[in-house]
Amino acid sequence: MSDTMNAVVAEQIDAPLESIQLPIPMPGPGQVRVKVVASGVNPLDIKISSGKAPHAQHPFPAVLGLDSAGIVDLVGSRVDQFQPGDRVYGLTGGVGGHQGSLAEYQVVDADLLAKAPESISLREAASIPLIFITAWEGLVDRARVSKGQKVLVHGGAGGVGRMAIQIARAHGADVYATGRDRDANPIRELGATPINFEVTTVEAYVNQYTDGEGFDIVYDTVGSEVLDNAFKAVKAYTGHVVSCLGWGTHSLAPLSFKGATYSGVFTLMPLLTGKARAHHGEIMRQAAKLVDSGQIGVFQDSSRFGLSQINQAYQHVIAGLARGKVVIDVADV
Repeated sequence: MSDTMNAVVAEQIDAPLESIQLPIPMPGPGQVRVKVVASGVNPLDIKISSGKAPHAQHPFPAVLGLDSAGIVDLVGSRVDQFQPGDRVYGLTGGVGGHQGSLAEYQVVDADLLAKAPESISLREAASIPLIFITAWEGLVDRARVSKGQKVLVHGGAGGVGRMAIQIARAHGADVYATGRDRDANPIRELGATPINFEVTTVEAYVNQYTDGEGFDIVYDTVGSEVLDNAFKAVKAYTGHVVSCLGWGTHSLAPLSFKGATYSGVFTLMPLLTGKARAHHGEIMRQAAKLVDSGQIGVFQDSSRFGLSQINQAYQHVIAGLARGKVVIDVADV
């Protein structure tokens, strides 16, 4: 076995990623080394490469790649939940100075990982971590979604939105989701009621679907004025608004006048701070159960890109050509 690996590195802001050789890392206590099979591409990866995500705290030069799926290759001390040969996946790096998954090998905190779903390929598993964790933290950890609630997802056709719909449905909620006209069928296929925000006002759909009472939970995955609309759409007293994109300046008066509550989701916190990493591993175990039970599906773009084609993959996403999650094939299995 060689002592170096293929990797792609962001050498400087807003420049093409470069293919280079790096030393194969060795796991320390509490870590495992993963032979990366696939790396999911997220909009955040592209923002980091273009210098538009200072909150990711990822200094250059940097190996990017937040989502990872692969096979455990070597286990460090104080790790008893994994062994070589295990198929694993998780939100594993690419921020906070932690090496990302755009490399043949990655050393990962074992707490961040879970065994991959048995019913899908590792390539499919690489589509799941960031968007599933973001949706789960909002709906389950913050809003405590439960059977019979009415849940509104803003941006239901996006990555987090699709996961949010499926998680809410798995918990027995009655789900509605906003999108454009072209998003209606994908949203409906997930079991949610589509709402065309371009032609329907907030007041109109609140009246139509909740008799003017408002939704029990509103999950904003879009940000900007959509978060303001979430405040308008939530139910008084017991309603809860969650957002994973709380950028901008917002008046809290509409929320306060209803006596409703708000939570923000910042999925990168465990990677950046080292705290609550085991909870991310637990969320990934929950995801595997839902995938294997048929309650969560993945949506991947049909295009195939290898590690050396990362710049083409990024351009494919930037151009708006992707239909589902773009995944980088790092190794054959």
